[in-house]
Amino acid sequence: MPNQRFDRFARRVLGDTYSAATKAQLAKDLESIAAVSAKTGDIIDVVEGYGRLDALNRIGNQVFSKNTGHRDNYTPINAPVNYPHIWTASWFDWVQYDGSIMQPLVRNAGEALGVHTPVNLTAPIGQGRFSSSIPIEDLVWIERTIGGNKHPLEDKAFGGLQAPAWPDAFGTIDTALAEEGEALYNRHCAGCHLPPVTSETLFTDQYFKPITWDRFGGSETTEDSYLTLKILPQRVIGTDPAQGDILAQRTVNTAADVATGREALGIDVTVCGVQPQYSGPSGTRSGLDTTVTELSRAGENTLGPVQVQDGPSISFAMALGALVQQVNVEAMNARRIPTALRPPFEGDRPNCLQAGAGYKARPLNGIWATAPFLHNGSVPTLDDLLRPADQRPPFVRLGSWEFDPVKVGLAQPELSDDSYPAYTRDGYFIMDTSIVGNLNTGHAFGATASGDRTGVIGPQFTDTQRAALIEYIKSL
Repeated sequence: MPNQRFDRFARRVLGDTYSAATKAQLAKDLESIAAVSAKTGDIIDVVEGYGRLDALNRIGNQVFSKNTGHRDNYTPINAPVNYPHIWTASWFDWVQYDGSIMQPLVRNAGEALGVHTPVNLTAPIGQGRFSSSIPIEDLVWIERTIGGNKHPLEDKAFGGLQAPAWPDAFGTIDTALAEEGEALYNRHCAGCHLPPVTSETLFTDQYFKPITWDRFGGSETTEDSYLTLKILPQRVIGTDPAQGDILAQRTVNTAADVATGREALGIDVTVCGVQPQYSGPSGTRSGLDTTVTELSRAGENTLGPVQVQDGPSISFAMALGALVQQVNVEAMNARRIPTALRPPFEGDRPNCLQAGAGYKARPLNGIWATAPFLHNGSVPTLDDLLRPADQRPPFVRLGSWEFDPVKVGLAQPELSDDSYPAYTRDGYFIMDTSIVGNLNTGHAFGATASGDRTGVIGPQFTDTQRAALIEYIKSL
């Protein structure tokens, strides 16, 4: 007997497009959705809330699932991050919270694809596959405007987009207290976050270095130098691992499937990768020890060629970087940009990628204006951040403009266990920091009351020391 109920359903859904073929395709699509739902559960596992976005997973879902129709490549939203501040970032050797991408055009074009920029993934290879509407000239202009016209080493300062200065409306900075804080910063913060951008010490070849990478048949070095950031592995920094684990653990299927008639995506390109490659969850990698000295500076690793090709379970990190590279090449081919003139479009940097290295420590200029803190926005104020992890508020209210100029960050009401679920308190988003993806652990100063030292990176400060350090950070 034919399935008359489904037939009625198909006729209503498909309307004028109804036929035996479209009905059969609808059945396959529904089966695919049911299979993915059974495997992944809810589409959103961790609610993002105000000011946060699981950008990496959303880009991956758009590029490898929605754009291709391959629902098996969909991953639930589970790793929200705070919207990042972008001043100074144009001169970093690695960008993104997890220090995963090097080339500006790949980073920016990848974000464009993630917000639904049309891209052709069905045309024959060499006949329009990977063509898109990405305005690469505009992306290059934006990047240059943000970075400034001069290299920072020329003026001993960053040009372009500037960090906001502490406003007098929040109270003048206590210079004497800030001097005490500067000594604490140099002792406990500069080792990872580097000297402050107000110091000429930062603008030397000790911190700015050219990028060298191996290619088949030799090596190349960038003409310009870039600020070499420290990247702290998960087991050292101890913050929430969810965002860092996306690129380290997620895979995508881009292979052909004869049974379903699915075509291969067409990824076949050489990118640049860290040698040896990182492997395993939370930034672990084989054959190396776990000291901060060995692991905190990704730029000390060898960069070399990595061939990326279609497969049933390939690294999401490499697949995304490779696909975006092919999209960018197709865009420049369409514009007839000669190969010799393409490096400036690419920021004169290779398409180097890495996964699971940890989280980067960037300079702290203007950090006072970027609350909430940590990459996932789980700590509301600098005062909370400079404490042991168990002294931080377990619930954080997001969505309010109210600023706390003393603790420096988002002003917080008293929130108890009944503050959850997320949208029950006056329309604001209440974040539960006990949920993986929202954890407020790590980057801690002092052990917890139980003696746990996981993610402790400095001593427990007195109230006076904490106030002094905050006063100095206001001036950066």
